[in-house]
Amino acid sequence: MTTGSSVAPIQALVNNISEQQNSTVPPSWGSLHPYQKYTHVRLLCQESPAPYYTSKLWWCGILLMGMGELGNFAAYGFAPATLVAPLGCVSVIASAAISVVFLKEKLRSSDILGGSLAVLGTYLLVTFAINVQQEVTAAKIHKYVVSWQFLVYLGLEITLFVIFLYLYKKRGMKHIVILLLMSSLLASLTVISVKAVSGMITSSIKGQLQFQYPIFYLMIVIMIASCIFQVQFLNEAMRLYNATEVVPINFVFFTTSAIIAGVIFYQEFHGAALLNVFMFLFGCMLSFLGVFLIARNRVKQTSEIPYIDLGIIPKERSTEKIQPELSNVNSYGTVHDVGRTNDSPGEDAK
Repeated sequence: MTTGSSVAPIQALVNNISEQQNSTVPPSWGSLHPYQKYTHVRLLCQESPAPYYTSKLWWCGILLMGMGELGNFAAYGFAPATLVAPLGCVSVIASAAISVVFLKEKLRSSDILGGSLAVLGTYLLVTFAINVQQEVTAAKIHKYVVSWQFLVYLGLEITLFVIFLYLYKKRGMKHIVILLLMSSLLASLTVISVKAVSGMITSSIKGQLQFQYPIFYLMIVIMIASCIFQVQFLNEAMRLYNATEVVPINFVFFTTSAIIAGVIFYQEFHGAALLNVFMFLFGCMLSFLGVFLIARNRVKQTSEIPYIDLGIIPKERSTEKIQPELSNVNSYGTVHDVGRTNDSPGEDAK
């Protein structure tokens, strides 16, 4: 009934629709943006789904996410980068809790254990955090930029990034570790620039105006550029791998790079007691383990495969919508009729 030439366009149409619906609810939002995913799920359940940007609930999620990112940006102006970055595990715990309440996801024992470990790690981070009270000014940023510690660190970071970029572009190696390592290397520059910009804005509000120094605008450029390229590699990892793999690995890499950047550039561990450093790192390890347990073995949620109405099918009794079988591409468009087992040329002639 269906020739080979017509099967391919129809199958391509099915794949196109499936990809569009799957891209509407990316797997990363199951653990990163549950409010937005909740909006998309509600829209997909409607008979005539409206564009997501017309939903008030979606804009509410965007507003809440923006407020959270603004608060995260402001935190770098008041607290050490080595403390702000590991506390990102709190967002993973909150996302898991919101997913259970709004998305009706099943609460697993690993979620409870992971959340408990993350909370304990957060407590150790806050309790044994390095108490560094420093005002970030343009003069200090310029001093840190030309320090030999940062220049050596920047040289090693550029070398590693070039090697990974060569493996990714020229050798076609798209392993999740390579993609997320490139993202984390850029994230260290993001943390340095974000803290610099936020700190100089805070100093300006306190009365020490910093906007007249070129280093302030240079840091803004570095912040924007590093964010853009960092998100590109992160999205590529999300496209190729499940969120259950990307979320914990990215959290570990990002937090590690942020801590290293804070220690080397802002010298936040200078003069710290050995016990504080050990307990701080132990809290980071507990947070890493908690995030891994929360993200592990989560089912990747995809939209249902669409039914396509082909209209009236000649010589067939059924005119219902036909569901393609993904196990066999050539089976698309066929209707299984138990009443017709053996068709003869004579019957077709009639």
